[in-house]
Amino acid sequence: MSVQMSLNDRKQTGLLNYPVTLLMDLYEIRGGRLDVIAEEADHQELSRESTTMEPYSVVSDREGRAARDVSTFQRFSVNTNESLRFEPCEESPPPPTGAEDGHDDDDVFKEGGTESEIITTRNQLQGKVAEMENFAGHLEEIFLTVEENFGRREQHLEQHYNDVLQTLSQRYDERAAGLAEEKKSKLEALYNQLLACGRALDASKELIETAQEIYRSQDKRLFLKAVMPTIKRIEEFAKDEIDLTLSTRLEFDTPLADLSDVKTMMDSINVVPAPSAPVINPQTPNSATQTSLRVCWSLFSDDTVEYYELYYRPVLEDIPADSTCAPHVSKVKVKETHCTVTDLLPNAQYELWVTATNTTGISPASEKALYMTVPSPPVIKQRECTSCSEAALICWESGNTNPVDSYTVELSEMSTDGTESGVTESIVAVPTCQCLIQLQTGRRYVISVRAVNIGGPSDKSEVITVSTTGTFFYLLEDTAHPCLSISEDGFTIFYGDEELPISAMALDDNTFTRCVAVLGNLIPVRGRHYWEIEVDDGTEFRIGVAYEDTERNSYLGANNTSWCMRHILTPSRHKYEFLHNGWSPDLRITVNPVRIGVALDYERGTLSFFNVALEQHLHTFHCHFQNYVHPCFGLDNPGALTVHNGIEAPEYTFI
Repeated sequence: MSVQMSLNDRKQTGLLNYPVTLLMDLYEIRGGRLDVIAEEADHQELSRESTTMEPYSVVSDREGRAARDVSTFQRFSVNTNESLRFEPCEESPPPPTGAEDGHDDDDVFKEGGTESEIITTRNQLQGKVAEMENFAGHLEEIFLTVEENFGRREQHLEQHYNDVLQTLSQRYDERAAGLAEEKKSKLEALYNQLLACGRALDASKELIETAQEIYRSQDKRLFLKAVMPTIKRIEEFAKDEIDLTLSTRLEFDTPLADLSDVKTMMDSINVVPAPSAPVINPQTPNSATQTSLRVCWSLFSDDTVEYYELYYRPVLEDIPADSTCAPHVSKVKVKETHCTVTDLLPNAQYELWVTATNTTGISPASEKALYMTVPSPPVIKQRECTSCSEAALICWESGNTNPVDSYTVELSEMSTDGTESGVTESIVAVPTCQCLIQLQTGRRYVISVRAVNIGGPSDKSEVITVSTTGTFFYLLEDTAHPCLSISEDGFTIFYGDEELPISAMALDDNTFTRCVAVLGNLIPVRGRHYWEIEVDDGTEFRIGVAYEDTERNSYLGANNTSWCMRHILTPSRHKYEFLHNGWSPDLRITVNPVRIGVALDYERGTLSFFNVALEQHLHTFHCHFQNYVHPCFGLDNPGALTVHNGIEAPEYTFI
């Protein structure tokens, strides 16, 4: 978007507040002219080419000047993803020179340094910003930790306070009940003593009154009769001793209260209880490398912890954990609830547990958890990899003693100058040690493999270069007859005329025993495939294709699982047969081919042979191949045979 507007228009439209903000610094007013410097305030990447903005003048109404000096804004474009770019207006008049006030206007945007210096400064600022953000995050974690510890201490103190109050209340209730019982017993004793005194007083009063009545009696006979019993009663009453002391003390017992448990509770306010056992977390994906593990755990209680101790040891098969030959236990001391353990073995299983410690003691150990380090890189078996114009079969071996969860195949296309493109495609969750990849014809690819377990992906394996120009395969040495020798590059077979000793004739189930032959890698892609074979005139050979389960104690072409072209030397001529299940059509080839092309078409069900030098069609088998086939090559007399593959099929082969 390109517009032309005045300063007021820009303010009204809000462009000054657009995502790329322009801070206008009004710094000089001379002769009614307002010079404005605009500079970008965003941290986005600076424009590579320095652009300048021509000065403009605004007529001052206070000075009453005419509008003769009015100049227009420059054109600029706004892009939300880029800096504001200014471009001179083609129709704008030349800017004023400022000669009337003796001041020459400088360009608003000046060169502040070279581009490299700007980029360096920007990178330094970005690094400082990142450091400040990390520090701020660390401070935030500390702040949260302080808040959590304060909450725990506050709850701890409140709990202790409540316990102390409850204990004191219980002591008060017990003491008040004791005082009440003591008071009751004292009052009962005093009351009983008071009753005894009353009875004694009543008896004394009665005796006194009786004695007075006898004394006042005028009848001497009655006096003498009553006086002796009364005297006896008085004597008996006098014999009884009256206890005039108090039966109980007026003071109450004041035993010292046993507040030892309260004192213990008060002292325990300043004592932090030992923490409970932490809970170690299960391993999370992508939490490991080949030699390190990131371990996390939790503490679900409100315990205060000064530090944690993480224990770990490798888990070795066939060695019980309680054995005297158990692996050494290592220990790491940390303050956080996470830790990165280093210097470990790749693709190894480790047993880990953790304890928490504070000033009071050590917690019980957590339950043990099993973690695994990242696997070692797989090893691509180049001799077992095949490719064609549409796909490639990549085979590898794990390279790890412990099993892995899956594999990831990564590929990137190579340009014509041999450099890799920046785009990498990945095929994930490959369960086995081979993968069939669909590719584009006529390209070159760089392919690597990673092993993956719960800890994460391994480093990349060594890369293999695959070309989709034509069908490419190697010879399978484990299928070769003992008399055959295969060259180092894997594409030439030799049959010597010397006899091998019986000890060298060790055979297995996959080795040809009767026909001196060898198979090539399986071609597991439906489509068209082409390769060539180079032979000498004096070499008797068999070339073609065979199923994987073709009989190893039979000749190629003599069964229903193989199709081949055979060359036989006779005293009179070169004879060629095209054998399948022991039968061959009657064909005569006049020109002996020394380079033979083999064209396999799965879809059409054909296998064709050509004389490459003459571009001559020799024969075609028509068969619906029920399974994928192997190229096969055999020698019936001493000689050599060379396979040429990975080449583009000539136009005449699949007409």
